Amino acid sequence: MTVYCVSYDLNKTGQNYSALYEELKRSSSWWHYLDSTWLIYTLETADQLSERLLKHTDQNDRLLVIKVVKAYQGWLSEEAWKWIREHVTDPA
Repeated sequence: MTVYCVSYDLNKTGQNYSALYEELKRSSSWWHYLDSTWLIYTLETADQLSERLLKHTDQNDRLLVIKVVKAYQGWLSEEAWKWIREHVTDPA
């Protein structure tokens, strides 16, 4: 399984993005403590995950799906680091 960082700018005023959030939560496991960033643990490729999510956005939104590897650092809660340590692995 792979962890992808999903980051987005949702630019349509008044748009209801609850379907996008629900689609993200359908993933095998996920972490979401930063406003526009999710970590998604999945068997999908980046292309497959992106295609699944783009169904719930429109043309003026922006979406980035990028693989996460063990070279990471930041200022997060211990709960966040625990999830990351449990799910992010370097490729075999």
